[in-house]
Amino acid sequence: MDFAWTEEQRQAYDRTLTAVREAFPASDGTAGYYDRGDWTQLGKLGLLGLSVPAEYGGGGLGALDTARQVEALGRGCDRTGLVFGASAHLFACAMPIVDFGSPALKSRILPEMCSGELIAGNAMTEDEAGSDVSRLATVGERTDGGWILNGEKSFVTNGPAADVFTTYATTDPKAGYLGVTGFVVERGAPGLTIGEPFEKMGMAHVPAGRLTFENCFVPDEQVLGEEGQGGFIFQHSMGWERCCLFAGFLGLADHLLDRAVEHARTRRQSGRRISQFQAVSHRIADMKLRTESARLLLYRAAWEMDRGGPATLWIALSKLAVSEGVVATALDTIRLFGGRGYQRAEGIEAALRDAVPSVIFSGTSDIQRDIISRELGL
Repeated sequence: MDFAWTEEQRQAYDRTLTAVREAFPASDGTAGYYDRGDWTQLGKLGLLGLSVPAEYGGGGLGALDTARQVEALGRGCDRTGLVFGASAHLFACAMPIVDFGSPALKSRILPEMCSGELIAGNAMTEDEAGSDVSRLATVGERTDGGWILNGEKSFVTNGPAADVFTTYATTDPKAGYLGVTGFVVERGAPGLTIGEPFEKMGMAHVPAGRLTFENCFVPDEQVLGEEGQGGFIFQHSMGWERCCLFAGFLGLADHLLDRAVEHARTRRQSGRRISQFQAVSHRIADMKLRTESARLLLYRAAWEMDRGGPATLWIALSKLAVSEGVVATALDTIRLFGGRGYQRAEGIEAALRDAVPSVIFSGTSDIQRDIISRELGL
């Protein structure tokens, strides 16, 4: 296995990192939600369509190169909510359309999603159903020329700002996992109500809210794949999300490491640089260890995706390692900075609040452990 990046790949990472830092200067984590200008800027940088085929305005990259670019975005932009929103837009919304949308739907929707003209929201989670697609209370019923949706989604990332939604509904209650169908619903569809953004612990730069379907009509041409294929489509999108989206949190861990190393080199205590205290240097060594370990797992998962190999185990391992690792690294950084790390002006406590939900969404850490155990035959 070759662990070296090509010169072209190194330059692509450096270009993205530099461009992102220029476009999104450091913040203290207290600014409001992103605006259309921020989204358009991401589109201009090519970050909203990295893995979308070039014919639809995307970058045409594989999973590994996509992950590397998202990693640069997460390292260069400390507005982790924006990074997360962009990644959810790409992996949970665009990729299902790429792989399962009709040619007409792809041609109409994807170019504007890649350019940033459209914002997409993933409408999957319900009050009584998160990762379990077999228990969706939202239902879809056949009608002339399409489907009628009824139900409510409880946590839609980008929802209040989104122009288009990928969503899933039970279309055959007796079929369980095989009775779910995927849909693309556009803002303004009759019967669609978009809720106001709700307050969250972190991810301050991305809005999230509820979505309600009340006799909402969706035409046949906006069905993803075949009827009953929604469970498979969602899990397919989760593969992209659990692997490539979490590269952004790997970038956040790198950002925190950069800050910790610089602080340890310049901060003095008792007449010495604090890096000379083992309690400090060993903590940073542990931060580096967990970050590089998670990085190797994530790259392995992306590599397996690109080669069409069995990636489920590696995706679960990498998601678990990255999410648990970035929470620990954010807490370690606060401890290294002491009182300054606790102050909002430094932006470090915001990184911890942004890191915490990574162990919850896209399947909790416990769900990842269940997947790993199952893959081991336990």
